[in-house]
Amino acid sequence: MTQRNELVVRLGRAAALSLVAGTVGGAAVLAGQAIAARSRQYAQPELSLVLRATVGRTGAPPLRLVLLGDSSALGVGVERFEETVGGQLAHLLAEGPTGHRVHLSSVGVSGSRSTDLATQVARALLGERPDVAVILVGANDATALARPGDAAAYLGSAVRRLREAHVEVVVGTCPDLGAVRAVASPLRHVLAWSGRRIARAQTAAVLNAGGSVADLGTETGPVFRADAGTLCHDGYHPSADGYRVWAHALLPVVEAAAAVASRHH
Repeated sequence: MTQRNELVVRLGRAAALSLVAGTVGGAAVLAGQAIAARSRQYAQPELSLVLRATVGRTGAPPLRLVLLGDSSALGVGVERFEETVGGQLAHLLAEGPTGHRVHLSSVGVSGSRSTDLATQVARALLGERPDVAVILVGANDATALARPGDAAAYLGSAVRRLREAHVEVVVGTCPDLGAVRAVASPLRHVLAWSGRRIARAQTAAVLNAGGSVADLGTETGPVFRADAGTLCHDGYHPSADGYRVWAHALLPVVEAAAAVASRHH
């Protein structure tokens, strides 16, 4: 199933949540909005994007950074590596006070939910062990109206497995889906509500498993709501500007994780 069709199915499930709508009429509105989503063209993974790259000056302290998660870990919505959240984060780490030479890779898969992380963790741990893993996941759990506790349990398991392998872990929690412009209200409000529930459960699970959290919803949601330019042409995935906002929100948490990792070398 394509990412676009998966999104439509998830939106259809959200539309079926008549208890949130409160009335049969409200449910009909939600269903109509989900059907309208079928006609939209959503950004697809750019196959030319580099999934492995090295950023920073030769001789700088090395940092092996791996991204896991959904389409955001791949940079869906942009066309150049430098515009992806990973590329922008790598450049910020290379240009920062510590001046890392970042060896970046991504094992993310577009459309992934927390249940898919176990396979990605296995791939991330193949070969040379990463120093820091950044996990970006939750939006697809929220649009599927997954049970927050279930989604968080899978995420917590992934974090725990990486920590047992001595990898520092940073999780960017579910972003603010109330900023999505591809979906009209009141369906957008349903997704925003679901996303907040997922993010809260994620935070507790990640901290309990020994990871660190960047609250993308709280820290970057207001910017995304105020500036339509933070989303790409489909009104759903981030643009280069949106990924830059995320990269800056992730940066201090990733820098702290990198500092801990460097002490273990």
